[in-house]
Amino acid sequence: MADISKITLPSGTTYDIKDATARELIAGLQSYTDYLGVTTTAITDGATTNPIVIGGSSITVKKGNIVNYNSKEFIFNGTAWQEFGDLSGLGDLAYKDTASGKVTPSGNVSQPTFTGSESTVTVTATANTSGNYQPTGTVSKPTFTGTAFSSSGSFTPTGDVSVETKTTANKTTTVSAAASGTVTYTPAGTITAPTITVTPATTTINNPTSQTVAKTVVTAAPGATAPANNLTYYNVNNETLSLYQIGYTTGASITTGNVTVATGIDSATATAPEFSGTGVRLVTGNIPVPATYEATFTGTSGSVSVSGTATGNVSQPTFTGTKVQLAGTTTANGTVSQPTFTGTEATVTVS
Repeated sequence: MADISKITLPSGTTYDIKDATARELIAGLQSYTDYLGVTTTAITDGATTNPIVIGGSSITVKKGNIVNYNSKEFIFNGTAWQEFGDLSGLGDLAYKDTASGKVTPSGNVSQPTFTGSESTVTVTATANTSGNYQPTGTVSKPTFTGTAFSSSGSFTPTGDVSVETKTTANKTTTVSAAASGTVTYTPAGTITAPTITVTPATTTINNPTSQTVAKTVVTAAPGATAPANNLTYYNVNNETLSLYQIGYTTGASITTGNVTVATGIDSATATAPEFSGTGVRLVTGNIPVPATYEATFTGTSGSVSVSGTATGNVSQPTFTGTKVQLAGTTTANGTVSQPTFTGTEATVTVS
């Protein structure tokens, strides 16, 4: 079940909810048990000794009082003392915060294993005629031996081409309307305007008149600015919170009056437009069109020669080098597994 312990009003003030009956019960519980201290008066389980001495003063006990006598704890039930604790059975360590001792464990530690990974090795080379590697040296330059040759020929690389129109003729063509493009010709004529007659359908509706009504209901968080036209529905008087009932009134939101409006078209007619114009034929002017052509090429003959060495042999190169001795060092890179310990359980006694 959900609980409510506080209530916050629209003003922003928060009130605790007080239960008078619960407060009285809590006060009774708080007065029931009360520890008085260590008494020097001899007390046993069931004794009715009262008053008793605590700290050199005589005190009359009441129900719920608790005292210590020697190592025992007693509570007074209103008539007699009742023992509910005895600390005499506790050992020396009962009042110590720490204790220490020595122990030598026995057992075996497992042998670790090594797991390595690839690493970089630094290698140095030292000249040595008896070395194990020959990395440096020179390669002799090869020679080429071949036979020279030559060739010759002739060609006509340059010249001019002349074109001469021998005869021309004038042509005419029919001009037709293009599928698209800028308009260049508008035929003359007129189109008569049609006459349109429309017969509307009407009906009568109620024309509304505006009235001021509540449109929405809004709320505001406690302590926030109060909304317009706010309602007071609570009151606090003498620690009593009163929540009021909220009602509402009814009434027409608008007033209406009859008005005739069009709802559609019963019929509509229009006369067909007529075009009156004069047809024309479009033709082009004379267009000179070549009838025949004559082309003439004039060029100059020239000569060309080629020479070179196309065939032969390349000598075999030789390599001369120096042997070296390779040596290097590396540091292994890896991990050693963590050993495990297997031992025998032992008992340590601290006193």
